[in-house]
Amino acid sequence: MIRRAALKLICALAALPLGMSVALAEVPLEVVTTTGMIADAAQQIGGDAVKVRALMGPGVDPHAYRQTRSDIVALANAGLVLRHGLYLEAQMEDFMRELGEGGTVVAVAEGLPRDVLIGHDHYEDKFDPHVWMDPNLWRRVVGVVRDALIDARPGDEAVFRANAEAHLAELTELSDYTARVLSSVPDDRRVLVTAHDAFNYFGQAYGFEVVGIQGISTESEAGLRRISELVDMLVDRKIGAVFVESSVSDRNIRALIEGAAAQGHKVVIGGELFSDAMGEPGTYEGTYLGMIDHNATVIAGALGGDVPEKGMQGLLN
Repeated sequence: MIRRAALKLICALAALPLGMSVALAEVPLEVVTTTGMIADAAQQIGGDAVKVRALMGPGVDPHAYRQTRSDIVALANAGLVLRHGLYLEAQMEDFMRELGEGGTVVAVAEGLPRDVLIGHDHYEDKFDPHVWMDPNLWRRVVGVVRDALIDARPGDEAVFRANAEAHLAELTELSDYTARVLSSVPDDRRVLVTAHDAFNYFGQAYGFEVVGIQGISTESEAGLRRISELVDMLVDRKIGAVFVESSVSDRNIRALIEGAAAQGHKVVIGGELFSDAMGEPGTYEGTYLGMIDHNATVIAGALGGDVPEKGMQGLLN
């Protein structure tokens, strides 16, 4: 069955004047991804050989995202679709399964060994999907993206492999930086309080206790009892900083601050973190490197660590 994108290309070729031709290899591979993190990996590896579109932009919550009509058209016409998997795109699961029956859809995180994944507290055989919070785990996902691009465009394998190696070297530098600055946070301050449980892989990698008001999915609402328990924890343990997230409402975080203030304990917002989405396109924070650099630098700085003013590469805003 010829896909719509191929039909468009055939029609365009047929309309060319006699004697003119188009080198098919020069036509970029259309890649559609769900999250910005996957899009960044595909662009880093694919370079000029790909044209990448992410469905979910800055501030978008992937747990609750549903495909739009324009998304459906883009996905149907793509030469390669890259989704995260591990039930991150919960509202798109059925659609993606159906799409995979007629085209190339790769769930880039599904192949991670189960022994490196964090299990879900309430659902058997479900795992925390936020693996991008640990650059060493993300390296494995980058390898899956590389292999998917090679399968889709074998003629560019050498380019994809070279670009992937360069990007993996950047991820090694990122991992070294995050480990260094986060290790400078005093042991008794290594408590990360955020809007939802997006940072468990971060905590596991860098020795932080992570407390999310909501569960792994933002679909779960925090009740008054949960808020009250966390307020007591902040007061009892004298925790002075909590963090908001760019893709999650700050309502519950502000409730914590107000509750602690009512008990005479001051808590401040230590900064805004990127959890389920990156920063604005065209900015350093709008790349995976910038996203993690920002998070590590903001967390370490707010909790008493020693950090460079503008992060790993001096590029943070």
